[in-house]
Formats: sequence, structure tokens, C-alpha cells
Amino acid sequence: MDRLEAMTILVAAVDTGSLSAASRHLRIPLATVSRRVSELEEHLNVRLLHRGNRKLVLTDIGQSYVASCRRIMEEIAEVERAASGEYRAPQGELIITAPAVLGRSHLLPIVVEFLRAFPDVRMRLQLTDRHVNLVEEHVDLAVRIGELPDSSTIAMRVGAVGLVLCASPAYLKKRGTPKQPADLAAHDCVIHEGHATSYNWGFFTEESAQTVQIPSHLAVSLGEAAVAAAAAGAGIARVLSYLIDDLVKSRSLVKLLEAYEPPPIPVSLIYPSQRQVPLKLRAFLDFSIPRLRQRLGYRNT
Repeated sequence: MDRLEAMTILVAAVDTGSLSAASRHLRIPLATVSRRVSELEEHLNVRLLHRGNRKLVLTDIGQSYVASCRRIMEEIAEVERAASGEYRAPQGELIITAPAVLGRSHLLPIVVEFLRAFPDVRMRLQLTDRHVNLVEEHVDLAVRIGELPDSSTIAMRVGAVGLVLCASPAYLKKRGTPKQPADLAAHDCVIHEGHATSYNWGFFTEESAQTVQIPSHLAVSLGEAAVAAAAAGAGIARVLSYLIDDLVKSRSLVKLLEAYEPPPIPVSLIYPSQRQVPLKLRAFLDFSIPRLRQRLGYRNT
């Protein structure tokens, strides 16, 4: 039995959720996947997986064993990166994830510019609003919006985005412009669902903070949809500022109640802690951080 192959298959099965999904991911027969995992359990004389559920569940021993497998595989990957010269010159594949619109509008131009300067680096840019697990999904770097929990990742602040109210000039001409948060009760509002505060908007001044329960005229599951609805005159939406920068400049949307906006939300770059940062990642960090900070209005206070 090739134990490294068996470890790789086991980790893939855990990450993808099933033996069949691991078979598709690794492009090897399902029978081979099942056999390798069984051989590994027989070799260790322990049960690593509970197979009765639709989704694979690790036993207690299996959890610690898979964690050790990940460390071993990362050690091997690091040795290979060193041997291939990845620590001597920026080269190889760099995988980055970012929120869809922020990545497209702010990160993608920087990536294109970076590739011109470092032609030996290949980039894979995953633009998704899903929270990606960097270690489990083998992602090198992420752009994150919001306060970061304590973790084993390294984080660097690159800017902040606001949470702003907006509406179309046509809507405001028809319904009037709210002067204070309480006025929203008399307006049509577009709700971006999926957050604990979707229907309760917080407003702040230097003296006080208040929460207003918002009547929903239209609820959507994407920030981009909330922006589109507001631009079409459906009502007042509350969205992240970078979603509407261009529309505000073109006067398709108008910001509202700016004096009551909540504190800006931090934007950070994060990457897994590691003993030696690959030169391709170090080069991209050095290249992208000042450019992102310029785009996102970073102030070191």
C-alpha cells in the first residue's frame, strides 16, 4: 500500500464529503478510493470513518489522524516548493479568493498588472461570496471583509468599506428624501437578506446609536441585486459602498443619511501561517498591498 496515496485519498474524501466526490475530484475509480481507505484502516487497525451517514463523518481517532495527514502533506509540498526554486524566484501557481464584486472591481486589475511583472507566476482567482477555508481548500490568500476572528492566519489591513443607504433620483423625486433614520418607516426599502441585521439597521452619531426596524418592500439574497433594485427605483437599499461607487459617480444612485452611517468595515488580506512564505506569495503581497490600500482609501490610524 502506498501510504501517501492513501492519506491523500482520505483527506480528499473528508474535504469533499464522500468517497464518490473524492473519486470525481481525484479522477480515480470509486472502487480504488474505497479500497485505499479500507487498506489504510486495516494497516492502522482502527476505524477512521463512519460510513453510515450520507456525509462522511470522522471518528475521534480519524480526526487526529487526518490533521496529522494534512501536516505531512504540507511538509512534502513545502519541500517540493523549495526544490523547484519557488523560494528563489516568484514562480508557480498562486490561488486567491475574494468577494465577487470587490474582487472584480479592485483586485482583478492588480492581478493583471502583477502577471505582467511576474510572467512565471500563474494565478487562479476565485471570486465568490462564500467563506473559503484556506487550509482545507488549498488557497494561498484571501480578501476578507469584516472583523477577523482569532485564528492561525496572518492578516494585513488594506482598507475599509462603508455600509451606506442609497436610492435612485427618480424614487427620491417621487417619495421624498429621508432626513433622519425614523423617516425610513414611510419608505419602500430593499433588504439584502442573509445577515442577522438585515431587517434592523443600525445608525450612529457622535452622541448616540439607534436601531431602526425596516419595513421590507423587496428582499433579495445578493448585494448586487439590492443595488440593481435601488437603481431601478424599487426603494432605499443598504449596501456595501464599493457596490455603488460607479453608480454614485454617474448619478444613477444617491447616498442617503450619510451623517448616520455606522463605522467603516475593515478589509484585510489573510493567509495561513507557515514557516516560510513562498516567494510568489511574498511578491504578490508586496505588489498588491500598497495598490489595494490606495484603491480602498486606507488610513493608518
